[in-house]
Amino acid sequence: MTMNLVLWIAAGLLAAVALLGGVTKTLVPRERLAAVHGGGWTGEVGARFVKTLGVLELLAAAGLVLPAALGVAPVLVPVTAICWMLLMAGAMITHGRRGEFALVLLNVVYFALAAFVAGGRFT
Repeated sequence: MTMNLVLWIAAGLLAAVALLGGVTKTLVPRERLAAVHGGGWTGEVGARFVKTLGVLELLAAAGLVLPAALGVAPVLVPVTAICWMLLMAGAMITHGRRGEFALVLLNVVYFALAAFVAGGRFT
């Protein structure tokens, strides 16, 4: 029971992060994102790429909670968590190349939470 609650909290936190990132990347112009701390990378890639990442993050937000909450294909929760881990690996590489090591550390935390959710929901 306690483990299930902790898994829900972890998935909910990740979903909130994904929702915020997804909404930001899909609705805020790339030029404005590039001017914000940690968003400089968006100035180096195309607008479509940024929007695509935003849509993927919105899908991740839904996939981390809705399947389990609705009881429909709950296996999608750990699958989504693994996809989130891949996204965070890319974020770590991107921020690492830019010397943004505080953001790399934040992405490591998100990666670890996703690994916890994936492992906990697959069992």
